[in-house]
Amino acid sequence: MKLFGSYLKYRAKIIIIFFVIVAVFVTTDLLFDIPRIAVLYPLILALAIGVTACGIDFVLFIKRHNNLKDYRDEIPEPKNLIEEDYQFIINKLNEESVLNQQKASGNYNAMVEYYTVWAHQIKTPIAAMRLNLQSEDTESARKLMGDLNRIEAYVEMVLTFLRLDSNSTDYLIKEYDLDGIIRPAVRKFSREFIIKKLKLQYEPVDYKIITDSKWLSFIIEQIISNAVKYTSEGSVSIYMPEPGILCIEDTGIGISEEDLPRIFENGYTGFNGREDKRASGIGLYLCKRIADNLGHRLSAESVVGKGTKMILDLRAKKLEVE
Repeated sequence: MKLFGSYLKYRAKIIIIFFVIVAVFVTTDLLFDIPRIAVLYPLILALAIGVTACGIDFVLFIKRHNNLKDYRDEIPEPKNLIEEDYQFIINKLNEESVLNQQKASGNYNAMVEYYTVWAHQIKTPIAAMRLNLQSEDTESARKLMGDLNRIEAYVEMVLTFLRLDSNSTDYLIKEYDLDGIIRPAVRKFSREFIIKKLKLQYEPVDYKIITDSKWLSFIIEQIISNAVKYTSEGSVSIYMPEPGILCIEDTGIGISEEDLPRIFENGYTGFNGREDKRASGIGLYLCKRIADNLGHRLSAESVVGKGTKMILDLRAKKLEVE
């Protein structure tokens, strides 16, 4: 019915003209007192021809519609001058779109290349500062090391954000020991645990997983970083309640009920982020995007004032080993 209505709109002018001609013909015949049979016969014949022509035209209209709707590689041949004009406009717009995409891709690659070089350059003074601080075991040195770790994490976050949509994202899917990924991530924040006097509750999970170790490490490190940042006292627990479900739970300030559904949105900081001016709102967004790309599932549970539990379901999708 919708298609027939579209056809009537498409041919409205011709249909109206046809009925106007028929009305003029009938009116003229009646004015001259021509016998009704002489008027009725050609009228029925004209209506029959008109309906037949309309039916054939409607069938051709549907066929043309289906051809245009189902085209894949190229647009069907134009049937008239107007269709040629429309195809010319479409081709011009397509050429402009391709040029704009190439330009945007070139600009994006140049930006990624620039920030990649920048990140590698800035890692040199970070490494030098780390070596200098490792020789000291004072409270001031531990605090500076914690700040240095955050700077390094922000640099990695920039690179991750840029590489996430890149065609050259270096995923290497293999089987890994999950404890071999968790331990370095925990060790990276050992000074923060000591400075804040937080208890770490972690026992080896003894679980094999098919994933990319570098990208999964980013997720785990980001979650531990948030747990340490928003926990002033108590503990951070890393455990696996059942095979394939990794939980990282803290006793921190928690996340409000209205913020919880949106914590994985890009740039969303929520109440905690507004209190902490350093929050960027992209850490958990990147974690969620990476988890989805790896075929894992990331979710959160939280109660304000009691803490937050981040749940990483590593069973969600089977990946093929490269």
